[in-house]
Amino acid sequence: MQINNANLKTLYIAFNAAFRAGIGQAASQYGQIATTVPSTTAAEEYGWLGQLPNLREWLGDRAVHAIGNHGYTIKNKPFELTVGVPRAAIEDDQYGIYAPLMTEMGRAVDAHPDQLVFGLLKAGFEALCYDGKPFFSADHPVINDKDKTVSQSNITGAGSGPAWYVMETRRAIRPLIFQSRKAPNFVALTSESDDNVFNRSQYIYGVDARRNAGFGFWQLAQASKEPLSADNLKAAITAIETRTGDKGRPLGIAPNLLVVPKALRWQATQLMNSDLVSDGGTPPVTTSNVLKGTLALLVADWL
Repeated sequence: MQINNANLKTLYIAFNAAFRAGIGQAASQYGQIATTVPSTTAAEEYGWLGQLPNLREWLGDRAVHAIGNHGYTIKNKPFELTVGVPRAAIEDDQYGIYAPLMTEMGRAVDAHPDQLVFGLLKAGFEALCYDGKPFFSADHPVINDKDKTVSQSNITGAGSGPAWYVMETRRAIRPLIFQSRKAPNFVALTSESDDNVFNRSQYIYGVDARRNAGFGFWQLAQASKEPLSADNLKAAITAIETRTGDKGRPLGIAPNLLVVPKALRWQATQLMNSDLVSDGGTPPVTTSNVLKGTLALLVADWL
């Protein structure tokens, strides 16, 4: 290919098309557990977290919920992915071999929100949420019906195996938040005066974005590292269903999703789909599986 502005523009259009073709190839899962929130600044303040809204009888003045009580901020982070194409490859008409690489860049961009969201979920036993406690904690502070602060847990058991999660994801705010400030943008450095071309005889193509992930309501998620058995799953479901808010108010949480890593795929599939289940004893006792169909199953690629 002759190197000139017109041909380089045509090449950019072709590489950009290959990049766009990769978007949509990744099997995106993050939207099942995270609410996408558009961002317009460097960071977004989620001061209203901590208040699952509820109507009360109107007696006297309105009871105004103090939205600024929890200073939980999600700061947008910049991300980039850049590749170099030798000028000689363009001159020798070998640019076609780079088109699949551009497509793979698009696929990587498409999968990035999943990496952020599920990476944060996996770190939920250490990473802090709006109340200053780890998202999965045995001592989230809650005010009981006697105006005393007590601890509430969203962890089932004290196991050390692969973590699995029971969630309510049908509300406006899901257990996690994906925050998007700047959509992925495909750019190129191909001018003869660009440093990469002048000094290294290399054309640069890249993509950049600004985004981040954070925690929503811990009340909508229950985690466990116990073996994924029928009894342990029942205990997790019961814990999240019977969860109360401040003043002992029932939250009406109805879990609908079981999230597992691939290591627990077959145990989870059996619990959600089989008519019968074994208690794992010696000899094993088989009983009717009352858990069948109670939760949708998400086998997460990025856990």
